[in-house]
Amino acid sequence: MRPLNTSNLTAIKGLVNVPVYNRSLVNGIVHIGVGGFHRSHQAYLMHQLIAKNAPCEWGICGVGLREADRKMHTILKDQDYLYSLITRHPNGGVENEIIGSITDFILAVDAPEKVIDQLASIHTKIVSLTITEGGYNFNPASGAFDFSNQDIQHDLKHPKHPKSVFGYLMAALKRRMESGMKSFTILSCDNIQHNGEVARKMFLSFAKRLDENLYEWVKENTCFPNTMVDRITPVTTQEDIDYIQKEFDYIDRWPVSCEPFIQWVVE
Repeated sequence: MRPLNTSNLTAIKGLVNVPVYNRSLVNGIVHIGVGGFHRSHQAYLMHQLIAKNAPCEWGICGVGLREADRKMHTILKDQDYLYSLITRHPNGGVENEIIGSITDFILAVDAPEKVIDQLASIHTKIVSLTITEGGYNFNPASGAFDFSNQDIQHDLKHPKHPKSVFGYLMAALKRRMESGMKSFTILSCDNIQHNGEVARKMFLSFAKRLDENLYEWVKENTCFPNTMVDRITPVTTQEDIDYIQKEFDYIDRWPVSCEPFIQWVVE
């Protein structure tokens, strides 16, 4: 049985919808936290946009900051960053397609400098996040940034060798500031109230402790839009993997299933 990858798309095309656009895209988006929701939501919408002959500058480069991201990184890389989206309707109908908007995935624990290079690239316009509520590192009682976090303490002492999302983004923004470049937009796609305001408060708290000049520059130049996001995306099961193999005769080691409803409102 054929695996899902670029070389097999032609054979798969007669069975399921596949990307028909040139996937040699410029990655204008770096997304941190590639999981099921990102792949059913933002990556799906970018796929739709690119398929409608939008400018080719909205490809996505995924980033995994943790060792726990290695499995996703390995599978997507083996599949040329392609994956199947299974949309299940309440009436029992099912739509199936292969999504092609993700064109790269960097695992930070293996290539930290490559992550900073990608974030600092002139092509990167948006850095989007699905890092869960806990990823914003605030004290749930006070709402203040938690400086006791060990990775945060490390990043404050070793800003050129970051571990946290705060350290990586500030390392890249410092490089952009010093090079006279514009900032990228930091776009939270996590389902928390006032997610942009929360992101702004936390990133600025870290920046202020790290570098006063950088703090002032980020405060004046970096946008943190609030967003509303919604699409029910269950955890991928073995039944989802078996369904693809049985129905379409190819192997996708990590497909995504979701509901048809989708919402993404950006301030």
